[in-house]
Amino acid sequence: MVKSIDSVPSFPAGDLTKIKELLHPANDSIELNYSLAHASLPTGKASLPHRLVKSSEVYFILEGEGKMYIDEDSFFVRTGDTVFIPANALQWIENIGKQRLSFICIVSPPWSASEEVIETVS
Repeated sequence: MVKSIDSVPSFPAGDLTKIKELLHPANDSIELNYSLAHASLPTGKASLPHRLVKSSEVYFILEGEGKMYIDEDSFFVRTGDTVFIPANALQWIENIGKQRLSFICIVSPPWSASEEVIETVS
């Protein structure tokens, strides 16, 4: 199977990132233990704080600069960085750069809307 990112439709995710779901076992009739998506955020925007209750996640930053928040920690990320997010961790990312923030998301077990919880941060 080969897919071009240009042929995959985008949609707004629950956390407000723009998502292109590249591979998902529920949609692609393939057996995978993970899902793979491309996400992006415009300059000055942030995803909503959220948790993936049973899934861990990896972000690989393709372009841009951001500030990543995982539970009580925060750190800066940029092109070429990889971030591991444990299952059930409160997470969000903010685009602090001058261009679009673009990243790959690998979720294991595969992403499911029923496992994503959007939260508020005080």
